[in-house]
Amino acid sequence: MKILIIQQKMIGDVLTTSILFEALKMEHPNAKLHYVVNKSTLAVVENNPFIDRFLIVTPEIESSKSMFLAFLKSIKKEKYDAVIDVYSKFSSNLMTKFSGAKVKISKYKWYTSYYYTHTFKEAKAPKTNAGLAIENRLQLLKPICDRIPEILRPKIYLTSEEIERSKDFLTNSNIDLEKPLYIISVLGSGIAKTYPLAQMAKVIDAIVDETNAQILFNYIPNQIDGAQTIYNFCKAETKNNIYFDVFGKSLRDFLAITYHCTALIGNEGGAVNMAKALDIATFTIFSPWIQKEAWSMFEDGNKHVSVHLRDFQPQLIEGKATKALKAEQKPLYEMFSPDYFKDQLQKFLNENIASIS
Repeated sequence: MKILIIQQKMIGDVLTTSILFEALKMEHPNAKLHYVVNKSTLAVVENNPFIDRFLIVTPEIESSKSMFLAFLKSIKKEKYDAVIDVYSKFSSNLMTKFSGAKVKISKYKWYTSYYYTHTFKEAKAPKTNAGLAIENRLQLLKPICDRIPEILRPKIYLTSEEIERSKDFLTNSNIDLEKPLYIISVLGSGIAKTYPLAQMAKVIDAIVDETNAQILFNYIPNQIDGAQTIYNFCKAETKNNIYFDVFGKSLRDFLAITYHCTALIGNEGGAVNMAKALDIATFTIFSPWIQKEAWSMFEDGNKHVSVHLRDFQPQLIEGKATKALKAEQKPLYEMFSPDYFKDQLQKFLNENIASIS
């Protein structure tokens, strides 16, 4: 059996969908499993032992009709038996069609359902602490698996060389790995998923006040202005604990650095999902318009904790459509003071410091 799984989207989506490969290998150990991902997301699934081959969509393929057609023809040559298209976008609809597979599976959308032999409506409420992002993906296996795990955790596979190299990098940067080290996801993937900068600085101040921990900022080069603004908002005593220039130059570098951290704290997004896949504790601040039930994966109130404005001021959120909440995200974010969740953050910090003692 040869199976193609398509997940063209963000890093967190690509990582989360990787659980399907492990589940498939449990029941079909001899199956050939291929994964379509965008080049920018490959790092989070590199070395995954359950994936036999990657089909990489590059920016050039996305921007060229002729190159995309050649990519579709390469899929057709593989003669797949089954395709799982996780999000059912226009480009993945075409990949599904060109695959020639007899079994074609996706989430239900009325305007694309005719492309597929099996579609599933997504659940609205989670049954486990795995969260909807996990549960809804696992149901896509029903047409080709008899035994589907209730829960599977995404995993990132670092090499021993990557782990040792990042350890050397941190110690050479005067980081003491015997002391608490927090990596802060200071900025989201966009303004609509970024906790207000001055408020994020207050969160970092509170972390240092409580723990005297060493602080790393997670940001990419084009976010340096925002990261610098947050740094400038921090108190002088906090700045002494921030190693602003110590960060990963690539996504694999970031993963290897995160491996050595006590916890990751900050904006909801791919960085949080990656930390969880590395078995690193997380404290997540959700944007008011994001559905917490979908992405608050494996939360237990101890190692993995998240906060959402709805937890404290439900009347501001409930009954409003996602589109309306997104339009109001700025004033809603401003209302979400760090004072609301200072007790949860303090408890999280104390418990995770205790775990490394």
